[in-house]
Amino acid sequence: MPNIDEKLVPIFEEVLRRNAGESEFHQAVEEVFESLGRVIAKKPEYAESALIERLCEPERQIIFRVPWTDDAGQVHINRGFRVQFNSALGPYKGGLRFHPSVNLGIIKFLAFEQTFKNALTGMPIGGGKGGSDFNPRGRSNAEVMRFCQSFMTELYRHLGEYTDVPAGDIGVGGREIGYLFGQFKRLTNRYEAGVLTGKGLMHGGSRARTEATGYGATYFVDSMLATKGMSFEGKRCVVSGAGNVAIYTIEKIREFGGRVIACSDSNGYVVDESGIDLELVKEIKEVRRARISEYTRLKGGGTYYVAQGSIWAVPCDVAMPSATQNELNGKDAAILVKNGVLAVGEGANMPCTPDAVRVFQRAGVLFGPGKATNAGGVATSALEMQQNASRDSWSFDQTEQRLSSIMRNIHDTCAATAEEYGAPGDYVLGANIAGFERVAAAMTAFGVV
Repeated sequence: MPNIDEKLVPIFEEVLRRNAGESEFHQAVEEVFESLGRVIAKKPEYAESALIERLCEPERQIIFRVPWTDDAGQVHINRGFRVQFNSALGPYKGGLRFHPSVNLGIIKFLAFEQTFKNALTGMPIGGGKGGSDFNPRGRSNAEVMRFCQSFMTELYRHLGEYTDVPAGDIGVGGREIGYLFGQFKRLTNRYEAGVLTGKGLMHGGSRARTEATGYGATYFVDSMLATKGMSFEGKRCVVSGAGNVAIYTIEKIREFGGRVIACSDSNGYVVDESGIDLELVKEIKEVRRARISEYTRLKGGGTYYVAQGSIWAVPCDVAMPSATQNELNGKDAAILVKNGVLAVGEGANMPCTPDAVRVFQRAGVLFGPGKATNAGGVATSALEMQQNASRDSWSFDQTEQRLSSIMRNIHDTCAATAEEYGAPGDYVLGANIAGFERVAAAMTAFGVV
């Protein structure tokens, strides 16, 4: 049963009723509610004017049809989504995900999480998320372009640098953002660079944006380790995934002196005790667009591949789930704890199930929740918005220094908030309360809107 304060139980039950069948959204709301009892006890004004109820209801949910034609001339129909969850702190901000698993419940959970994540950055951005059940894997550039143009033809009327600023997510990289921005420009007759982030450098993109989420998660975990007098130096690390987040998490861990011995994709995982060859992973995933199983064939001796297994069976000091939601369950967490894991940092959005989080916390493992550790991407997107607004372009080092500062400030904010509310070291509670208080204060200032 959820550990929710009795005053909040009726509100939580109403959220479940109004959003039936949306299990990921229920999970995200439950996690936040488990932290709010202490806030309401200390600041009862946040229970007035149905503020919590309003915070759980998106300001706007957009669902639309996306017809497009493949290279053989066959017409396909996909479904597009944009959930504009909360704009109390600024324009809606959050990525677009193109993946067959996308549905309204997943987009809603991501937008809810994004609202608190964005608040933690301290930057003036609200929370939103979007995407489609379109799968770009195996599609030609021309097919992806036609889909993106059709998608933007409907979505563009809901976007703007002062309204809603999407970015990329799973299945949406620089190629897709370029096609989306080109169609927006065509439809509006405006070169509004600030309407999308994650763009290429030639049309207003930010250096370090590709690396930002992985780098940011690593900065956060490094700060957690430092509270115990430790660092990444000499640590065995496991990073799930093999996309942008995983690749640049591996890169920054290696820079900090850690050794990443395993990474994965949806088909299985590869282990290389000498340390994952990052350049080879980049070639496999970014150039060949192949499966991670190719790693063992190309690298040869000293490596092995496990199909459909759990990467969390590999003993490590630091685990960083960086693939997708609910990829690490309670059983996986128990194995990691048994094998001596010291710290876990969520590089993806909600990759650990509630059972897994409880196992880590009971065992005293340092645990960084996604709404804090995963904030590097959106923080750098907000930096891209700053550059677009001033018609400026920063160096890689300048952008990364800002990213490092933001992520370490997020860590310190979460730690200080957990301490203030009587739960030192509980980064989940610290992140939930710190994000909630910033959004709630802004909503209160606006009145009932």
